[in-house]
Amino acid sequence: MENLSLKRDLGLLNAVSLIAGTMIGSGIFMSPQWVLYHIGSPGASLLIWGACGVLAMLGALCYAELGTVITESGGDYIYILRTSGPLLAFLLSFTSMMVVRPASYAGLALSFAEYAVAPFYQGCTAPQLIVKIVAAVCILVLAIVNTLSVRFSMSIQIFFLVAKVLALLVIVIGGVVILFLGGHSDSFQDAFQDTKVGINPVGAAFFQALWSFEGWNNLNYVTEELKRPEVNLHRALIIAIPMVTVLYLLVNVSYLAVMTPRELMTSTAVAVTWGNKVLGSWGWLMSVAAAMSAFGSLNGSYFSGGRMCFVAAREGHLPEILSMAHVHRLTPSPALIINTAMALLVLIPGDFNTVISFFSFTVWVFYGIIFSSLLYLRIKKPHLHRPYKVPIVFPIIMLIAAVFLVLSPIVDNPQIEYLYVILFIVSGTFIYIPFVHFKLCPGLLTKATLFLQLLFEVAPVDKNV
Repeated sequence: MENLSLKRDLGLLNAVSLIAGTMIGSGIFMSPQWVLYHIGSPGASLLIWGACGVLAMLGALCYAELGTVITESGGDYIYILRTSGPLLAFLLSFTSMMVVRPASYAGLALSFAEYAVAPFYQGCTAPQLIVKIVAAVCILVLAIVNTLSVRFSMSIQIFFLVAKVLALLVIVIGGVVILFLGGHSDSFQDAFQDTKVGINPVGAAFFQALWSFEGWNNLNYVTEELKRPEVNLHRALIIAIPMVTVLYLLVNVSYLAVMTPRELMTSTAVAVTWGNKVLGSWGWLMSVAAAMSAFGSLNGSYFSGGRMCFVAAREGHLPEILSMAHVHRLTPSPALIINTAMALLVLIPGDFNTVISFFSFTVWVFYGIIFSSLLYLRIKKPHLHRPYKVPIVFPIIMLIAAVFLVLSPIVDNPQIEYLYVILFIVSGTFIYIPFVHFKLCPGLLTKATLFLQLLFEVAPVDKNV
């Protein structure tokens, strides 16, 4: 069968919607109370949100340079493969497929489900079984959408981006009106009182806020499907990330204008609490908005996440079937199916707060390696063609931030679970050495691959660079 190639269907609008639509998810509706809880004061929490926006922007610009030097899809995986070697790249793909992506999908699906069922359980907590069933349905629906059509997935992304931006603007405008009518302006007086200073509270607050910015690097996973990536990659970042950062800051100000810091910290769903106080009987609209936001973000994560698995398989680091695309729809359906299966498994024991903590810790381990890779390319290969180039201080700042975020939960408040995460990452070595490096049992999956290829109607895909 003749090899296929992915189409360059994504323009600037699609690129902006993929970044912003993935970033604006459940985080801004659920994380503000946790950021305030960890850092202790409204002023410090706003600084954390602003700093996270700066980090996302600097990190994204670093990725823009990497994406124009290494023009293949695959994001983090392909950058580590081309700069740090196959072992580290395999550990990333293994960890991403088994833990990071499933945890991200499960966290977004759980937040969608909690808000989706909230209007039916007013005044009480929804049963966890119901929440998880709704979350599982959400994952399955988006798996089908992303398997069927790239354009359909992008249409959903744009629609939900518009809806969630409108919802955030309602919160912003409502906060401004409340402030003028004499809201909780005392939240901004002595704004830094009770600030918790220490490695662990600052690190924990950053983890919670950075979850809301997760998705700033999503475009790099689909470089081969982006029109004029040397131009549109950094343009989309410059439009999307500042827009999201300003919205997040204004939304947090609105929350603090309507609620006291104590009310905000004790709220189980801050957007719903805000809606009940400001919109009254129409407060349920905030549940709908938050659910739509999480749904759109999960759609964007699905779209990009399947691409890493797909590229890693194409490089021989994962089973060959995962490197194939549907012969008619040109979607990496086998990679999407395995991501779906793993997300459903993580969903069974998971809860939102735990999922976020360990997801953030794991991804920043690899972010540190990637920013080191950019520095390596600058020093060792200065003559590479760079259509876009960032100041050298940007990757240095991001590397320092990554080291801090990885060490902060270990140094100040060590937990055995972080050791488990590290051991899990390292355990991938025992798979890589025999089966990838030495290629033991090369024909082990051949029959299964042929069967699945016929079952799913998929074929190998050429690089589109």
